[in-house]
Amino acid sequence: MTPPTGDGATPAPIDRPVLELLRDRLETTRQVETTAITGDGHLELDVRLSDEYYPRRVQTASLAVRWYENDAFKIHYREARTSDDWECRWDRHRNPHNERDHYHPPPDASTPGEDASWPTDYREVLTLVLGEIEDRVQTLWDE
Repeated sequence: MTPPTGDGATPAPIDRPVLELLRDRLETTRQVETTAITGDGHLELDVRLSDEYYPRRVQTASLAVRWYENDAFKIHYREARTSDDWECRWDRHRNPHNERDHYHPPPDASTPGEDASWPTDYREVLTLVLGEIEDRVQTLWDE
């Protein structure tokens, strides 16, 4: 594991307390079916979203969250569908392809992404992501 440098440019350890707070918050929403913090050393919050919110053509929907002690993060949303997958990702980390805050757009979370600006507080980032997922679910039902 790479030691934290505090400069925001290199990988830092996973921030388990933030993952636990995000898990606790997500478990209170009806959008979420299950949550689990998984992995040895490189922890991740795996979230299975409730099937009840999605049309039948979406077999499963999930979030995978990594939050680092330097406030870098990756939040990956994925729909497994009958014909293909649909996914996107909200990121904050140094990289050669985008600004530190960026978004990998659907349908394949392509790289390079789009430069963006995310809130500094992890709770506000979660609220933003859940709001965008709500918009996505509404679009699915309207199609």
